[in-house]
Parts: sequence; structure tokens; C-alpha cells
Amino acid sequence: MKAGNSLIRILAVAGKEWLQVRRDARSLILSLVAPAMLIMLFGYALTVDVKNVGMAVYDQDRSTLSRRFVEEFSHTEYLAIRGHVQSYAEIDRLIDREKIAMALVIPAGFERRFKSGKSADVQLITDGSDATSATVAIGYASAIVMNLNLDLKVRELARAGIREPKMPVEIRSRIWYNPELESKNFIIPGLVVLILAIISALIASLTISREWERGTMETLITTPVRGYELVLGKLVPYLLIGLFDVAATITLGYFVFDVPLRGSFVELCLVALLFLAGTSCLGILISAATRVQVLSVQVAMVVTYLPSFILSGFIFPIKSMPVVVQAITYLVPARYLIVLVKGIALKGVSVSLLWTQIVFLAVFALFVLAGSVKKLSMRLPEARS
Repeated sequence: MKAGNSLIRILAVAGKEWLQVRRDARSLILSLVAPAMLIMLFGYALTVDVKNVGMAVYDQDRSTLSRRFVEEFSHTEYLAIRGHVQSYAEIDRLIDREKIAMALVIPAGFERRFKSGKSADVQLITDGSDATSATVAIGYASAIVMNLNLDLKVRELARAGIREPKMPVEIRSRIWYNPELESKNFIIPGLVVLILAIISALIASLTISREWERGTMETLITTPVRGYELVLGKLVPYLLIGLFDVAATITLGYFVFDVPLRGSFVELCLVALLFLAGTSCLGILISAATRVQVLSVQVAMVVTYLPSFILSGFIFPIKSMPVVVQAITYLVPARYLIVLVKGIALKGVSVSLLWTQIVFLAVFALFVLAGSVKKLSMRLPEARS
């Protein structure tokens, strides 16, 4: 009988909270429309693919070999020759104006040194203010030069009557799960997690503080509703909204961005529901602690956005971080859901093989749920009996 009464009270609180959400058009738009809009916006805007890097050519030799060398750089989508220059000052000016990010300098006597059997050096100038793009672009250029060197050596041996030698070791690479190495295939799942973390904690952070500001918290205190019933009742609508956001964002990723979904959609929704329970409870805990909606939103943004973006492994590899920071990442729930989403969506892995991540998510959810109940129980002394 007690369990039945408790369930009735939870459903009553859930119905009341859902009515509040429906009346607050801003929160409803934020929770239902914003995730899809953010996926569309950041899905197109955020990419780590380095393509069409602008480069200039300063050819001081102007020989047949130098022109052929320059031509090798025009047959790739990763580098784009923007034009030829006549001085280092012009290179400096173009880099400062961000017209180019790289310049190829071929010294005078380039062909003569090559024909005499000496090493023919070239200079590659890059804009180091963007270290990531510069490093990748240098890698592209080095690969082009290596292929040209190999081709020139083969032709030289052929003219000498020597057959093309076989390489002692050949690499035949095969890339699994993301054969095209498209960044959208790992950025979109990460974006889904990041958006869910922010939106769920953000809208849930308005729950208790809104009751205090409107003066309805005192009415709740006079009712038989207990702390855990209040938390669970307020949690139900946001879990349903979160599941809608999960379905919407994953559907957009699949149909709009062609992100594969090789695993079970049901399993993906279930682990996302566990994640949403933890982040929504975190929002409720923040709301109960602050009692002010503006402050609740600010705290929720700080607690969820930066840790989820920086410490979850979404952009920056966790293994590259200092040991102390790696230890802190275990407190970020987005870290575990990113592993789960990538494993289920990209690799088709069953949740039975990812149980460690699920355990951590469950522990986090239970921890913040207990914290929320304790915080509200302190505000609801009558509900303890």
C-alpha cells in the first residue's frame, strides 16, 4: 500500500512538472528544438579534417624539374596552390593576411644539383600559429616529396637498365569502422553526448529553484511528498524529453550526416537514458542548492559544458593528458557515454562488452540522485515521517 501511494505521489509530481514545462515555452523550445538545431549547426561547422590548405610557390630555379615538382602539389585535395610569389616578403605578407598557410621555396640550381647526383634541398615555410593544421600540412607535403623521390629513383634505375627493386616491407593498411577517416563519424556522436549533457542539466536546473522563486515550495513542504518522491517525480518528464532528443539527434546524424548505426538503437537509447538520469539529477541537485534560476543555469553550464567538452575525450585524447587530469576525467559522465555511443554506433559492439562504462554511469547517477534526495530531505522535514 505504501509503495502504491508513493508511486501515486511521484506521478502527481511528474504531472505537475510536465505542466510547468508546457507552460514555459522557452524551456520547451530549448529542450525539444535546440538539440536538433545544434547538431545541424555544429555537424557542418565542426571538423578536424585539414583540406585545401592554401600555399604559395617561390620558384627561384624555374627549370623543368622544378615545374614538375610544383605540379605534384596540385594533384591533391589537401593542398591548394594559390599562386606564385617573387620574394620572401611577399610570402610573409600573404601569411599575415591569412591568404596562405604554407609556402614552398625552390632554390636556384635545384635541377643542376639533382642531375649532378647531389641532394636538392627545398624549403617549406608554414604558419605555426595554427599548430594542428601546420603539422598536418607538413605531413601531406612530406608524403608528396617522398612519392616524387621514389618515382625519380625508379626512373633513374630504369635508364641504367636496372629493374625496379622490390621493397622488403610493404604496408597494406586496412581501416576498420571509419575507412574514409571522416571526422564527422566521430564528431557527431561526441556532439550528441555533449548536447545531451548540457541540455539535460540545464533544463533540470530550473526545477527546484523555480519552485522557490514562485513560492510554491512551501506548499510542497506541507504535503506528504518525500524528498525522493519529489526528485523522481521531477525527473520523469526530463527523462522523456531527453529520450526524444536522443532519438532526434541520432536520426539526424544517420540520415543527414550519414553516420553509421551498426549496433542496437534500443541499447543506445537505454545507455543514454542512464546518462540522462545522472545529468538531470545533477541539474536538480544544483537547483536545490542555489534556489535561484539564473544562478542555477550558470552553475549548470560551468559544471557540464567545459568538463564534457575538454575532459571527456571528445576532442582531446585522454591518454595524452597529465596523470592528474586523467584521474579527474573519471568524474565526467560524458566520458563513458562517448565510449558507449562510439562502440554501439560505429563498431556495432553490444553493451555486454562495455559493461565497465555502464557501471561508472550507474554509480554517477546513484551518487547524484542520493545527493539530490538528501538536499531536498533537508528542506522537507515533514516528508521524513
